[in-house]
Amino acid sequence: MYKTNSISEKMKQFMIILLPILITQVGLLAMNFFDTVMSGRAGASDLAGVAIGSSLWVPVFTGLTGILMALTPIVAQLIGAKEGNRVSYSVLQGVYLSIFLSILVVILGIFIIHPILNGMNLTDHVSHVAKHYLIGLSIGILPLFVYTALRSFIDALGETKTTMFITLLSLPINVLFNYLLIFGKFGFPKLGGVGAGYASAITYWFIFLIIVFFVHRIQPFSIYRVFHTFYRISFSKWKEIMKIGVPIGLSIFFEVSIFAAVTLLMSSYDTVTIASHQAAINFASLLYMAPLSVSMALTIAVGFEVGAKRAKDAKQYSQLGIVIAVLFALVSAILLYLFNEQIAGLYTNDQAVLQLTGHFLIYAIFFQLSDAIAAPIQGALRGYKDVNITLVMALVSYWVVGLPLGYMLSIHTDLGPFGYWVGLSSGLTCAAVTLYFRLRVLQKKHISRWVDETS
Repeated sequence: MYKTNSISEKMKQFMIILLPILITQVGLLAMNFFDTVMSGRAGASDLAGVAIGSSLWVPVFTGLTGILMALTPIVAQLIGAKEGNRVSYSVLQGVYLSIFLSILVVILGIFIIHPILNGMNLTDHVSHVAKHYLIGLSIGILPLFVYTALRSFIDALGETKTTMFITLLSLPINVLFNYLLIFGKFGFPKLGGVGAGYASAITYWFIFLIIVFFVHRIQPFSIYRVFHTFYRISFSKWKEIMKIGVPIGLSIFFEVSIFAAVTLLMSSYDTVTIASHQAAINFASLLYMAPLSVSMALTIAVGFEVGAKRAKDAKQYSQLGIVIAVLFALVSAILLYLFNEQIAGLYTNDQAVLQLTGHFLIYAIFFQLSDAIAAPIQGALRGYKDVNITLVMALVSYWVVGLPLGYMLSIHTDLGPFGYWVGLSSGLTCAAVTLYFRLRVLQKKHISRWVDETS
């Protein structure tokens, strides 16, 4: 990144950072998209099993990798402050932490997955698919977590096109092994939805090997010599990363887990409802990649400007990001309204599932705008390393407002399963409003402080 002197320069630099992140995020989600779509072609029970498995895995993955995302503002501020000699130490400690977290997840999974699935109202086949989908996926947890740590380092340098390139390389691998393992082609075992888990694990090992090669051998990453000196584990550095990362991870967990909780609560409905909800959530998640990508780009841009103590520039990037995300949301809402039947048709040929998915997609329109405001603001706040209050706001918005309201509407009104989606929209709106006021307060505080320091 470099210092900019006008809004047009900021727009150009921001889009250079944003577009590769957007393509990367869509690519990563496309793996889950292909898992869902291709499992749906294997049958409604396979789709429902992958839905349940994903709902258990995604909150854990996003929450824990949120901890590793702390490396992005840490490295971005070091670069902005021209302290590049301290980067390799921080990144390597992040890699160590990612390995520890991945081992912890696998150990916990061994003990809790079976009891959780047994406690749900699932058919034997759906439960089998969910369990063995997660077992297959677990083989790729360690490389995925290390990849996330290294990706945070690469993105913090503003070189987001590199992770885009790696992700685009990985997509054909994921689709190929989905095809081979779900449908049992070319002598491979026919595993149904379970095969999607193993296909994802293979893909995670692929992107891990590629990113290690880039960091070690390709400039500008090799300049920082991340793997040239293997420092001893520093628990004090882990504490620094986790002081920023744990609130980030929990904030993301509270948001993502509310969607997972809704899917798990849907298990009280029939298989058609579970499959339809998952298909709609899957596509809504694809659209969410736009505000999420803006959020990640803002963490880099704002972190760089905060490190350089340019409060006005940091504020301008924040405003620019929110406007871009809102424009994305308006386009998404139009697509959902005009083409909801065609979108539902991507997931299934089952007429009952297709019709119900289309109805769920209409409700998805309502939380597009709230996401477009809340996500970018969270990214900007992370650039300031302001994460603790954001954590509290996320907890209240999603779990005190959103989920209870959705549960009440689903049980006590004629909305039924759609009541959960109204609750989701309400929680996201609450988050957007509270986060906006927090950002305004923080920006005024930084502008006043840095004006005093230079006067």
